[in-house]
Amino acid sequence: MILVNEETKAIVQGITGKQGRFHTKEMLKYGTNIVAGTSPGKAGQKVEGVPVYNSIEEIKRDFPDINASIIFIPAPFVKDAAFEAISELDLVVIITEHIPIHDTMEIVEYAKENNTILIGPNTPGIITPGVGKLGIMPTHIFNKGHIGLVSRSGTLTYEIASQISDDGYGISTGVGIGGDPVTGQNFIDILKRFENDPETEQIVMLGEIGGVPEVKAAKYAEEHLSKPIVSFIAGVSAPLGKRMGHAGAIIEGTDGTAENKKELLRQHGVHVADTPKDIVKIIEELQ
Repeated sequence: MILVNEETKAIVQGITGKQGRFHTKEMLKYGTNIVAGTSPGKAGQKVEGVPVYNSIEEIKRDFPDINASIIFIPAPFVKDAAFEAISELDLVVIITEHIPIHDTMEIVEYAKENNTILIGPNTPGIITPGVGKLGIMPTHIFNKGHIGLVSRSGTLTYEIASQISDDGYGISTGVGIGGDPVTGQNFIDILKRFENDPETEQIVMLGEIGGVPEVKAAKYAEEHLSKPIVSFIAGVSAPLGKRMGHAGAIIEGTDGTAENKKELLRQHGVHVADTPKDIVKIIEELQ
């Protein structure tokens, strides 16, 4: 497992909002150690039994060992919330989408300066089956197992996780790095963690059209990783110049097309699935 484990003690920023309340309940139900939440001006309330504070600074007086946060804050206010979390904690997950790109760039840079692991924005989060989740993914489709799953797309993550579970396999940790052009962690960052994780035996990397992060990851893996990688690239039929789903999923030349990526991934030793169903077939062949 990576990122979320038995030592994770998390807070929810924006806990009294509709999304914050709902997903706090779901995370608690799954066993995640949520110890507190923030909602300025609403200190003293409780959400699903979790105490609400005005700030992280106030939380740390009562819970000095908190180390992670998940953010459900409207886009215009995420920057301030993220800076507060990054300055205090080891891991920050930003679920929010539609954050201005200049805000995201500042958040990512601040996380690097503080050596804080930043997941997102525009991410479904992280799940370690059987341990907990900092995210919004449906937990019933994630069986515990030895496949590390990393993806740019939340919906695709759910589809593949469900297929993997239905075919009798399981996930060590599932990570959505986020679908925006700029994110805190990239594929290479997560692949490094899976390589060093004794519970991960194979890695599934789910990509999509736009940019070349999957290709960069494949080049890195060819030189530095020992564990096999299976990849699927969504967007084979996407037309040139049209954004598909995510802000980062747009083809601006031949490098970003699905077919081009698939060919380059194969050249660097990645096992490429042409359809989602082929992923499990390849996993079985690697056993």
